[in-house]
Amino acid sequence: MGQATITTGGHPMTARSESAPVPDSAPGPAVSSGPRRLPCRLVQLYAGLALYGGSSALLVEAGLGLEPWNVLHQGLAELTGLTIGVVSIIVGAAVLLLWIPLRQRPGLGTVSNVFVVGIAMDGTLALLPDTHSLAVRVPLLLAGVVLNGMATGLYITAAFGPGPRDGLMTGLHRRTGRSVRLVRTVLEVAVVATGFALGGTVGVGTVLYAVAIGPLAQLFLRVFAVRPAPAGSASVATGQPEGAILPG
Repeated sequence: MGQATITTGGHPMTARSESAPVPDSAPGPAVSSGPRRLPCRLVQLYAGLALYGGSSALLVEAGLGLEPWNVLHQGLAELTGLTIGVVSIIVGAAVLLLWIPLRQRPGLGTVSNVFVVGIAMDGTLALLPDTHSLAVRVPLLLAGVVLNGMATGLYITAAFGPGPRDGLMTGLHRRTGRSVRLVRTVLEVAVVATGFALGGTVGVGTVLYAVAIGPLAQLFLRVFAVRPAPAGSASVATGQPEGAILPG
């Protein structure tokens, strides 16, 4: 869910994948936050969040292993009878409440993340037919991982604020003084163990996701990065971060 600070609309954000291994360094996308860039950034934000939810649904349908937080969401869905998307929204909102004692400030992307990802996940699952053949489930898994990396690139470069789980991780890092990597590992081991105990799916897909999402997200960060505005333009580009922590 190496650090970098990306200035969002309103506050600096540390972008990180909630479930991906963290590259120690990465070229930082220079995000222009001027008014002429705003429509593009909004499109990137909501396209990225919708694609993130849709790609997560592909992993659910493949049934070969989920991202750490979705293992928890699926386990809670099994326990409560709610859909995994609704559980994702509830958990995201609950995690966002934990930002208050950590003194984290949400952005538009933070609040949008809570709702859009869960809605997109449930919507995609409603459209997908049931799959039982491994010949279909493996391509679904691979497509889900690749599209999740693409969604990560879109969402981070929009620079509207971290996801709720990302902010929890970086907030705990600041408050405890522990490394981001350690905080991430402890959180994700806890959510995977809890989700698995409740019936969430852990498998080869979980391992593949952990290994592949970092490089894929870094690739798409480069692809979707908005270059700095030319000199004299009304748009002002932020400074380039030294690395990127991938999102959720």
